[in-house]
Amino acid sequence: MGTQNLPFLARYSGQTTGELLALEGQFRTDSLILAFEAALHQKFERSGAHSLSDEEKVLLAVEALEREVNNGGYHQFFLNTGCIFVPRIVADLERLGADKAARITCEAIALLNVEDGSEVDAYLRALDETEPERFSACDSAYQAEAGDLSALLMSFIRKTESRFNLTA
Repeated sequence: MGTQNLPFLARYSGQTTGELLALEGQFRTDSLILAFEAALHQKFERSGAHSLSDEEKVLLAVEALEREVNNGGYHQFFLNTGCIFVPRIVADLERLGADKAARITCEAIALLNVEDGSEVDAYLRALDETEPERFSACDSAYQAEAGDLSALLMSFIRKTESRFNLTA
């Protein structure tokens, strides 16, 4: 049975990291990753950003990239989450082994024409809502080359399982 035939896990309902990992093979990988993301957002709301491990932040950054670029391109990613994730996203993608996504994302960041991540906020305040075509080549490349990062994220979670504490 291929993963496309597996059911979608509807929502996160308080499972531990081990309990979610045990569901692999019973539910689609992308839905399990969404459950991890939901758990981490709940953890953030309960305890703040300082409570998140670096590995948990990797998952949040990569999932934000996936969601935003797949729905509205890099322009949407930069507008909605860029200030938070631009300084780290390329390194996070490389850490996963998502080399194509890292390369394309690096090219998109270069189009921002900023010196470093700290300047992204100022750029985004001035970014025109009608400017998404600036990133269209990167958007197309991401769609064609990056692939679904869910399997890489699941492998990353398995390798760093002790660094994921969803219920803390």
